[in-house]
Amino acid sequence: MITLHINGLPVSVEEGTTLLEAAQFMGFPIPTLCHKEGLSPYGACRLCLVEIGEGPKAKLVSSCTYPAEKGLQVRTASSRVIQARRIILELLIASCPQSKTIQDLASAYGIQRQRFKQEYENCILCGLCVRMCEEQMMAKAIGFRNRGEKRSIGTPFDIQSEDCRRCGACLYICPACELRCTYTEPERAICGGCANIRPPCLEKEGFDDMMCYLSPCAAGEIKKD
Repeated sequence: MITLHINGLPVSVEEGTTLLEAAQFMGFPIPTLCHKEGLSPYGACRLCLVEIGEGPKAKLVSSCTYPAEKGLQVRTASSRVIQARRIILELLIASCPQSKTIQDLASAYGIQRQRFKQEYENCILCGLCVRMCEEQMMAKAIGFRNRGEKRSIGTPFDIQSEDCRRCGACLYICPACELRCTYTEPERAICGGCANIRPPCLEKEGFDDMMCYLSPCAAGEIKKD
């Protein structure tokens, strides 16, 4: 067994356990888009970032791919982590503004606008559909094509694959397709129609090292009463 500390609490896990699995075991919520049980970890969306280490050597890593290490200090909701997730969500909204999954995450993190050029590409390249097709459906009908800004998902040479059984698993698991936001002002990008209560603790000073990780926020629930 390996013992590490997550948000100041000692956690013992088996060797090979990822930081995401360890945090989820303890009940610490970490947002993910490219991670699903039953599929191999990929680390594409970067939303599961956590901060490891202390002082100037502390760094951000993707918790779904980083293995638990003995004595490691992990923070799942430091100000640095929260800020990084907000920027990532702004970028995701720019690519896929009508994904209700992404819109809800943006609302949960208090994002009211995104500062990046609206692309309306409707694909965040999370790779869920590719891994689902290969690892669960055993088909390999789709995959990644090209690199850099030309990277996309589809069949080789855009020719219909004979291996595709039209099972719909790729559509079922896709965060861009599973639920569509029906906002009516696309130029605003951020819908906010399903916005959650913003945790009051995020507005207070002195919480840089560790911010609210409860879901729903206990302070928000008390404030409502």
